[in-house]
Amino acid sequence: MKKLSFLAGTFALLWIGAAPVFALSADEIIERMERNQTHPTSIIEGELVVSDRFGDRRSTFISHTEGASRFLVEFTSRDERGQKILRHDGSLYLYYPDARETIRLQGAALRDSLLGSDISYEDMTGGRGLADDYRFTLLGEERVEGRQAYKVELEARSTNVPYAKQILWVDAERFVMLRGEQFARNGRKLKVTEVLETTETDGYIFPSHLRVTDQTRRSSGTEMKITSSQIDVELPRGIFSLEELTW
Repeated sequence: MKKLSFLAGTFALLWIGAAPVFALSADEIIERMERNQTHPTSIIEGELVVSDRFGDRRSTFISHTEGASRFLVEFTSRDERGQKILRHDGSLYLYYPDARETIRLQGAALRDSLLGSDISYEDMTGGRGLADDYRFTLLGEERVEGRQAYKVELEARSTNVPYAKQILWVDAERFVMLRGEQFARNGRKLKVTEVLETTETDGYIFPSHLRVTDQTRRSSGTEMKITSSQIDVELPRGIFSLEELTW
């Protein structure tokens, strides 16, 4: 009997000791998610739907991206046609065609809402890997909308980021974000991002329909839908320059 107990204990220890070898760390999970959702280049068309007590407002856009650091968004809907947002060399610029004016956003202006939505310009600053700005901790696994997901906490390394803490739920099989929650330094929840649909294009899996809800304002949320996507395509030369922004 003692011999059986010894053998059982030995196998249990071997099992416990072997398990972490095959487990992913929080850093690896986030790295795989970012690799999956960051594209060499892309051209994406979509729409922004802002819902509030007055109803729904729809704006369409086309975006060009290069990696995680550069993008140009141009609105194509009637009311916003020609308005552009450029991220270039770590800075964010707005162009208003009616005034033929380019504005560099900085300071408190970054907290302004994009077209009255639940998305702020600060949300669009990014441009670096999350590991540069946050430390990661794996909190465990949970089911999100029927999918098994890693739950990862992101703690800010400095005050130079929009959120002091984030919690992300990352699909354990496809490594795409399924849900995100953003918090202030005092622990107050600021925003919730829900991924309603994902899409796969040229081997990349990324959110194609998501809802962002600002917890600090009375809003029914903002939905962003991708209607078409091209990955790893040639982009017009100089498209991310300030000179081209006014064209």
